[in-house]
Amino acid sequence: MSEARAELIAILREKSVRTGHFVLASGKTSDLYVDARQTTLHARGSALVARLVLERLRPDVVGVGGMTLGADPIACAAGAWSEAVLGRPVHAFLVRKQPKGHGAGQRVEGLANLGAGAKVCVVEDTTTTGGSLLDAVAAAREAGLDVVQCLTIVDRQEGAAERLAAEGLLLDAIVGRADLV
Repeated sequence: MSEARAELIAILREKSVRTGHFVLASGKTSDLYVDARQTTLHARGSALVARLVLERLRPDVVGVGGMTLGADPIACAAGAWSEAVLGRPVHAFLVRKQPKGHGAGQRVEGLANLGAGAKVCVVEDTTTTGGSLLDAVAAAREAGLDVVQCLTIVDRQEGAAERLAAEGLLLDAIVGRADLV
C-alpha cells in the first residue's frame, strides 16, 4: 500500500467513518456510514485524493467530474492538481441532479473546457449500489462526453461494481469497506 493511500485511509477513519444505524442514499440500511466529504473537504485529505485519483487516470482522460455534491471536491482538487501531478490539464466538470432552472439550463457544468466527445472519468466520494454514479454517467453522455473510466474514493462493496459491470463499466476504488473497518 502506498504511503498516500495509507494516510488517506487514516484520515477517512478519523473524519468520515461512523458506526451505528444509518439509512443510505440507496435506501439501504447499514451499520457503517462513510461521510467522505469530511475527508475530501479536509486540506490534506483533498491533496491525497487528488494525487490518488490522478495516479489512476487513464492517459486519454481530459475531464473528471460527477454528481454534485460528493464529486465536486474530488473533481476540483484533481483539476487543480493535474498540471503539477500529470504535467497536463484535466478539467473538472459537475453534474447537477436536475437541469438548472434558469440561464442556459444545463445539467452538466464545465463543458466549455471539454470538447464534444472528450474522454472523461466519472468520480464519486462513496459508492454503495452505484445508482448515483450511473446517473452521472448518463448525464455526462447526454452532454456529449465519452465516459471511459469510473472511480470512487470509497467502495462500500454492496453491489456497485457489479451494477456498473452490467453496464459495461469498470469501477475503480481507491479504498474498500475492508480498509475502513
